[in-house]
Amino acid sequence: MSELLIQGGRPLNGETVVQGAKNSVLPMLAATILTGDTVEIENCPHLRDVTNSIRILEDLGCTARWQGSTLTVDTRGLDQYTVSDHLMREMRSSSVFLGPLLARIGAAELSYPGGCELGPRPIDLHVAGLRELGAEIRESGGMLHCQAGHLVGCELLLSIPSVGATENLMLAACGAEGITVISNAAREPEIVDLQNFLNSCGAEIRGAGTSTITITGGRRLHGCTYRCMPDRIVTATYLCAAASAGGLIFLRGANEAHLATVTAALRQAGCDICADHAGIACRCEERLRGIRSIRTAPYPGFPTDAQAVVMAALCRSQGVTVFEENIFENRYRHVGELCRMGADIRVSGRTAVVTGVENLSGAAVQSTDLRGGAALCVAALGAVGETRISAIHHIDRGYEDITGDLTALGARITRL
Repeated sequence: MSELLIQGGRPLNGETVVQGAKNSVLPMLAATILTGDTVEIENCPHLRDVTNSIRILEDLGCTARWQGSTLTVDTRGLDQYTVSDHLMREMRSSSVFLGPLLARIGAAELSYPGGCELGPRPIDLHVAGLRELGAEIRESGGMLHCQAGHLVGCELLLSIPSVGATENLMLAACGAEGITVISNAAREPEIVDLQNFLNSCGAEIRGAGTSTITITGGRRLHGCTYRCMPDRIVTATYLCAAASAGGLIFLRGANEAHLATVTAALRQAGCDICADHAGIACRCEERLRGIRSIRTAPYPGFPTDAQAVVMAALCRSQGVTVFEENIFENRYRHVGELCRMGADIRVSGRTAVVTGVENLSGAAVQSTDLRGGAALCVAALGAVGETRISAIHHIDRGYEDITGDLTALGARITRL
């Protein structure tokens, strides 16, 4: 198993290009099924989750090939509708294949998805919405057996603004007859990116980025060439790396509008952040200040995926910061590992109180999940001495080349 070795205490200085967004490209890959054609996705990150999505497409009869950072997918040969249990267990977002399979061929069989163990993330909203569109879904032995002879557009109201359910229902609605309106939809930038991708393929969707999305179904979709948006959580991670270690970095291609709550928190902590059309610059010269409170919430609130990396940066702050996690109940699994490095963090239910310490010390720690592993990298860059991070396969699920990116920013980091 690979490990990361990080020598801390060295200010960062440099520039790197932000990779394409993992949470944009995964639903796009599922959406290619709707086209029955060839699609080119530019700025597509080379990630484990992307590889798993490609394997699902190949199992269904499709083909895919890489050329640099461009992934070409041909779904004309799709002739299967069963996604293997093994591939479903590899990642949570695999459930997004349900909607496009029903829309294209009227059938789908898959098991419940896997992914990081962050607590219950049921797909009940997906299933309920698809049933309202006309799908017949039977659950048996941990499998979903789905049939849809004829999908019909309707009004759908989500009880919570679920990103996955919004994406799945958008994709299914493209193949439904008539108009579908999704109310209380998720508003994340990745939803907007999916809408723009589908419209480039010939769909008629409007409203993404607001709480009401309208899909006019029944349009014949076709292939396209589309460039994926930059990854806002990778951007947040590298901003937090500079906040932890100090220094001056520039993240080319990053879009501050996608993570305004994160940059606002870092500015409050003492970072100097400037952004323009080219990217984001971040300068941190002094020890950070504690922030009164950070509460995770659906977009446009503070993203749960950024909670761990911001917490890691604030471990060496002056003062106290209170975190309240409102999305996933097991999102503090990284806290124990940060405490191994000397952090002072107390957790009670959904609340974590971070009392800043003057120094963290390098230690042998283990990545607990994708964002928790990134948080350990952030903490290690600001720590005294050497940190060895194991179980980095979690990190590889969301970061194309964290070693190369951080090296470009001046970090001393080695993959063993």
